[in-house]
Parts: sequence; C-alpha cells; structure tokens
Amino acid sequence: MNPAVDEYIDNARQWHQELTALRTIVLDCPVEETIKWGVPCYTYRGSNVVLMHVFKDYCALLFVKGVLLADPAGILIQQTENTQASRQIRFTNVQQLTPLRDTVKAYLYEAIELEKAGAKVSLKQPADYAVPDEFQRQLDGNAALKTAFAALTPGRQRAYLLHFAAPKQAKTRESRIEKCIPDILDVKGLND
Repeated sequence: MNPAVDEYIDNARQWHQELTALRTIVLDCPVEETIKWGVPCYTYRGSNVVLMHVFKDYCALLFVKGVLLADPAGILIQQTENTQASRQIRFTNVQQLTPLRDTVKAYLYEAIELEKAGAKVSLKQPADYAVPDEFQRQLDGNAALKTAFAALTPGRQRAYLLHFAAPKQAKTRESRIEKCIPDILDVKGLND
C-alpha cells in the first residue's frame, strides 16, 4: 500500500468509503499502487491498468484500455464522446460495490491479461479529425504555424482540433484559434 494513496483517500471526504472499498478490491489483484496525474493509479509491470477518480457526482474506476474489455455486465461507460481508449465504472455509493465486487475483479484480471499480451488500442490519428475551416485558413497562410502544428504530438494535435471544432459559431472558433496560436508556435499543447 502506497502512503501517497492513503493521503489521497484520507483527503477525499465525499468518496472516502467508496475509494477505500475500491482500493481493497483492486489491491486483491497483482498490481502495484502509485499516484499518477494526481490520482491513484494501479499498474502491472509498469503499464497503467486502472485509475481511481473522484468527481462531483460519482467516483470511478477508469480502465486505461477499457475499450478492449469484453464488458459482459454492460457497466463500462465512455467518459466523453471523444474518449477513445479508457472506460469507467461509476459508483455513487458504497452499497453499489458489494454486488459488483466479483465483476470488478474479473474486469481487473482481464485488463491485466491485456497488458500481459501487449494489447494496443488503435487510436484515431489527427488526420482522422476534421480541421475547422477557420484553422485550415490559418495553417495555409502561416508556414511557421503549419510547421509548429505538425511538430506537436498526435495527442496535442487532436486536443487542439477538438477544441477548435467544438463551438457552433465561427466567431467563437476563430477566437479560440487566435488565443492558441502563440502556444502552437511555441510547440505547446492546449493544456501545457
């Protein structure tokens, strides 16, 4: 048991019981416990398997390669429409855990087997996303911007494209693009 996870759970007042119960279930599997991205993360031979998250309305186990899990119980949830690989099991109270204990453990063991097998998730590439016209015009008219954008990692490119495409109004898309151009030119991601 990792003392940093003890501290995380102790500080989670709203979801303390649920996190404690989830931790017990997860640690009954052959995983190592650490903190990554500010949350408890459970790994198998250095590969991320599952994370525990807390949100306002629920706490969750997030399976890093959840899209590859069979999910016979139909309990895995895609967090947002743009989430590609991970899937969550959400809980709103500790009583929900008791009937799902064996199911959660089965999913954990399946996730570990995926890591043992070296399973990979096929992610959509930035080229698979629509480039908003407003951003395409900027790229076409600014060679430095085009070069800097191409130098970004695929995940950072994807984040920008989703961010730029989200607004319905062209004016809002243009505003977002203008605000992000300096960061792109500095080869920084949207949230760097």
